[in-house]
Amino acid sequence: MTDTGRDAAAASRFAYDPATQADLFDGILSKRIIAFVMDAVFIVALMIPAGLLVLVLGVVTLGLGWLLFPPLFAIVALAYCALTLGGRNSATPGMRVAGVEMRTWSGQKMFPLLAVMHALIFWFSVGILTPLVLLVGLFTYRRQLLHDLLLGVVALNADALRRRGL
Repeated sequence: MTDTGRDAAAASRFAYDPATQADLFDGILSKRIIAFVMDAVFIVALMIPAGLLVLVLGVVTLGLGWLLFPPLFAIVALAYCALTLGGRNSATPGMRVAGVEMRTWSGQKMFPLLAVMHALIFWFSVGILTPLVLLVGLFTYRRQLLHDLLLGVVALNADALRRRGL
């Protein structure tokens, strides 16, 4: 197989190509930062009713429910990702406002388990390898971050996806 044939075969595995569909990737990293900040605010806001629920649950169960306080942030954040990023829009509310949508390398929408794994690998990669690992997006062909590469997902401009009917 020639080099050109190999390149064509590799490109055909991916539904989105920055060389031919540049509008899908324009400004995606800055949009992801905006979406992340907005989602962090939403998750912190969801912690208030979740905390009150655990407080009441603790009173009802004579203190046993209060054992949910330590993992509460992780529970709320993972549920938020599973229900939003893994939902029909394949984007969290912050991502929808910023105009970002996640897809798999083959073009399929995200599903809840993949969304949870995406969040967990992000947390662990940033926690273990420091936030500098996010610089990977500056050097990848599809502007993917490390956790995107590991899971085979890509962040795309939602408006460009809609214009293309994808």
